[in-house]
Amino acid sequence: MPAARTARERARAELTREIKDEARRQLGEVGPHGLSLRAVARELGMVSSALYRYFPSRDHLLTDLIIDAYNEIGEAAERADDPSAKPRERWMRVWTATRDWAKRNPHEYALIYGSPVPGYQAPQDTIAPAGRVAVALVRVMEEAELAPAMPGPPLSAELAGQAGRVRTAVGTSLTDDDLVRLITVWTQLFGAISFELFGQYARTADPADAYFAYTAGQMADFVGVR
Repeated sequence: MPAARTARERARAELTREIKDEARRQLGEVGPHGLSLRAVARELGMVSSALYRYFPSRDHLLTDLIIDAYNEIGEAAERADDPSAKPRERWMRVWTATRDWAKRNPHEYALIYGSPVPGYQAPQDTIAPAGRVAVALVRVMEEAELAPAMPGPPLSAELAGQAGRVRTAVGTSLTDDDLVRLITVWTQLFGAISFELFGQYARTADPADAYFAYTAGQMADFVGVR
């Protein structure tokens, strides 16, 4: 009986992988707005009722794909970091690996950082995976001797409270000012990637290699990783 259960589990895991692979392929053709369980089932030669046993709705399938994408880009950033390297190099490696993953997986990137899917509400399960790249940057900041950062006005009570929530979420001792700067950096990182992938740098910073490296360096200075 245990062996039979294991075989069923392996078969289920394999079919789940095939379903998600086909869904990812369809993302490239119709985008997340057009993703359909019936279309996925049809391409796999399944009846839709059988597929519903794996994913009860399109939103359940979308959630799995979103979590996978967040985890994959997070893993790319984490693998690129080398704690034995100098902080500045570590910072640049995390930025570069994040961009490289996005360029290799543009449809998955668009799923997590593109236009919201109408009617879809991301569940709590997506929050931790979504923060993995930011946490990789936090680790670099924590282990560097941060230089004095660009001075700014005192934080409002609202911003300080938001920084406190970030501190709790990622488990860090960075100051409120450091964490607000981190949010700015996070925004710049994915903003730069999105502008590149979605064609917003046409006739300006295209190709974007030099500009991206410049931005990564400027953001390192901004938080004090020098």
